[in-house]
Amino acid sequence: MGPEPYSLAILLRENVGYMYFRNVNILATDIDQSQQFEKIIAEGRYPKDQVERIPEDILARYFKADGSDEIYQISEEIRKSVHFLRHDLLSLQPPAENLDLILCKNVLLHFSQQERVEVFRMFHRALSVGGFLAVEQTQKLPDELKNSFVQVVSQAQLFQKI
Repeated sequence: MGPEPYSLAILLRENVGYMYFRNVNILATDIDQSQQFEKIIAEGRYPKDQVERIPEDILARYFKADGSDEIYQISEEIRKSVHFLRHDLLSLQPPAENLDLILCKNVLLHFSQQERVEVFRMFHRALSVGGFLAVEQTQKLPDELKNSFVQVVSQAQLFQKI
């Protein structure tokens, strides 16, 4: 639980450089019924088996092993860019406004078609003009929102707010 926001942060840090990255603010949301996600995000600590697939150069740049090399903690620079907010998508209230990018993974498939439509509408309200929405490949944009987004690339579920 929790590596996706850090993966995005590392990807951005690798591609925009330090000066721009200082302004990156990633809001990681989850309904978090376990009450564990906030702690996981705050600490950014992962067992060795969860970081083994990370390329060695990335691991060396952004993670520090504890004394036993069994737990790795993500760097403070990356941790400071990610913030957690408990949020229920079905509240249909945006967790924030004027977002530049919304990534939605592994949740919409659990909703009814009408709930998906309403969540997509909420995402549209939350995005800044020209902001981007990325969803899983299995989740298509509902027909009701075809005039609200334009698909950026044909082979991915990446949309831009219009």
